[in-house]
Amino acid sequence: MAEPPQPPILEIADMLADPVPAADFPETILRFRNDRAAAEVGLDGLSDDAWVRHFGRFEPLPGNLPQPLALRYHGHQFRVYNPDIGDGRGFLFAQLKDQRGRWLDLGTKGSGQTPYSRFGDGRLTLKGGVREILATEMLEALGVNTSRTFSLIETGEELHRGDEPSPTRSSVLVRLSHGHIRIGSFQRLAYLRSDEELKRLTDYSLRTYFGSASADPIELLRHVVEGTARLAASYMAAGFVHGVLNSDNINITAESFDYGPWRFAPTFDPDFTAAYFDHAGLYSFGRQAEAIQWDVVQLAGALRTIADVDAMIAELDRFPALYREALVERFLWRLGVVLRGEEDIGLVQAIEQGLVESGVGIDRFFFDWAGGDLRRASDTYAGEAFAPFRERIAAYAPARGLDPPYWAGEPCSMHIEEVEAIWARIAEADDWSALYAKVAQIRDMGAALS
Repeated sequence: MAEPPQPPILEIADMLADPVPAADFPETILRFRNDRAAAEVGLDGLSDDAWVRHFGRFEPLPGNLPQPLALRYHGHQFRVYNPDIGDGRGFLFAQLKDQRGRWLDLGTKGSGQTPYSRFGDGRLTLKGGVREILATEMLEALGVNTSRTFSLIETGEELHRGDEPSPTRSSVLVRLSHGHIRIGSFQRLAYLRSDEELKRLTDYSLRTYFGSASADPIELLRHVVEGTARLAASYMAAGFVHGVLNSDNINITAESFDYGPWRFAPTFDPDFTAAYFDHAGLYSFGRQAEAIQWDVVQLAGALRTIADVDAMIAELDRFPALYREALVERFLWRLGVVLRGEEDIGLVQAIEQGLVESGVGIDRFFFDWAGGDLRRASDTYAGEAFAPFRERIAAYAPARGLDPPYWAGEPCSMHIEEVEAIWARIAEADDWSALYAKVAQIRDMGAALS
């Protein structure tokens, strides 16, 4: 049997990471394993015992990283530069190729302290792990480029947190991601004035994640501008608020990850925020594209000593048009109608107008109007708020059928009340059935949307 390829992170680990040990947990109780994701990297055949050894005790995978790596990075946190951050309660555990030949990372959350933990305990609450399962499953179903919750294992420790009832149960989470190289990874090297290492990281990123033989930082910025414009648009079509869009939370593959105070907005309210500490609404629902674009500008700033500034400005200037184009594509994909051309932006504007003025729920609207089928619409949409939408939608053809049973039921949502109800059953009675049932419902929605 051929030896598996060497994880590419080892090429640059000397400048980007520190080997760290995993925490030794009192217990390892398997609560969630994502066999659908595991199948993509050839790990779905693991027994539960082997799964726990690798993703609870962090026994190295054969031929992979011999020791976990905590990544170093800086970043702007709520627009304030912080050079004292890095993987404080997580690490990169392994890199594996998927069925498409892409390199994917298995990274952790709650796996113990690292040199970047500062005053943190390096742990993750069980509730935080459950919330991340729900966020990633919902976003994947709604077509957002997201990390996926790969594993959740309860670890038998009692944690104290100031912003939720304590003591509370603990867990360690593993996520499957298309890379962990962040905008903040480049910011750190720029801060250290390490031009040669900036070039190495640029070369690594283009080869590993974009399949390019080029080492041109302009090409890298182009990929990031295009990917993050799509990500911002996907958030809006999904009705999702990430909550903490700091530059260390934006990776160069434009994959959404690291779900803390996330929310799905009940209505199309641009001012809706997810984080209780976001008093200024910097990362509110309607400002997410602005926030993500600002972070991409910071990447350009980090590359300024190795790239042509005018060429970078030209790439950055593409973001607004790319965002509008992606917004149209994502809205019409979720609605389930075929793109028509120039009039599509008018349809999206009519949808936004109707949702804002009426207060109809985002999930309810897209469910009721699936395929643009006027027969599914109720009197809820008969008023003036949706008049421009009703006029425009009549010209659109359906892009998918409504045969799956999902369309005969009720819309699948993931608002905070349901999250809390699912957690309450776990916290009070160790009843996981509501979580597993919700994951199944979300996946049914994803199948219907696809």
